[in-house]
Amino acid sequence: MKKIATILLLLLSLPIKAQERPIKVVTEDLPNRLAFFAINENDRDFDVRLTISGTNFRQSKAKPRLIRVPGASKVLLTTIFLLRGKKPAYTYDLFVSDSISNKAMVTDFTKIKISPKKQIIIYLPKKCIGCDSIIMPLESSKYVYQSYDLDANPQIKEQLQRAFGPGSPIDSMQTPIVNMGGVLHTDIRTFDQLMEVLIKD
Repeated sequence: MKKIATILLLLLSLPIKAQERPIKVVTEDLPNRLAFFAINENDRDFDVRLTISGTNFRQSKAKPRLIRVPGASKVLLTTIFLLRGKKPAYTYDLFVSDSISNKAMVTDFTKIKISPKKQIIIYLPKKCIGCDSIIMPLESSKYVYQSYDLDANPQIKEQLQRAFGPGSPIDSMQTPIVNMGGVLHTDIRTFDQLMEVLIKD
C-alpha cells in the first residue's frame, strides 16, 4: 500500500483520539419536565444507570435500571417533573459498564455522527473515478469526515502536489487522496478498504 507521511500546513489533519470517551449526559427542556439523555460517541455499546437526587422536582419511585446505550447513539435515560414556579436543584450519579448485561433495558435510540479514531479527509482530484463509492457510504455512515474538491481549492491542491512531488501529478490521479490521521493514501478505492485502514493500529 502506498503511503506518504507528511505534515501539510493548510487544512490538513493531525490524528485525534475520539474513541473510548466517557458517556456524556445532556438535558433537554420539555413542558414541565427535564429529560436526561446519554450520548455515546464511541463505537462500542455501554450499559448505563443514572441516579438523580435533589429538590423541586418529582421523579419515578422505581429503582433506576441499567439502560443499553449503543455505539454512536443518543438514548433517553429518564425524565423528571418540575414543580410549578420552582427551579430544580439536582445532582446525578452515572454508572457506566462495558460488560453488557442481558438485564439492561433496551430502548429506542437516535443515531449520531461521531469522530473516528483517525480523522478522515477526502481530497477529490478532477479525474477521480468511483469517488462516489467512498463518499456516499461515508455520508450515510456514523463517522464525521471532510471532503475537498481540489479544483475548487487550489491552495490545498498545491500543497498536496508538493507532498507528492512532480512525478505524481494530481491532475492525472483517478482515485481519491485519503488523509487518515495525517497519513496520505492513494490506493483506497472502496469504503470497505477505507474502514480496514481506519481500524488498523
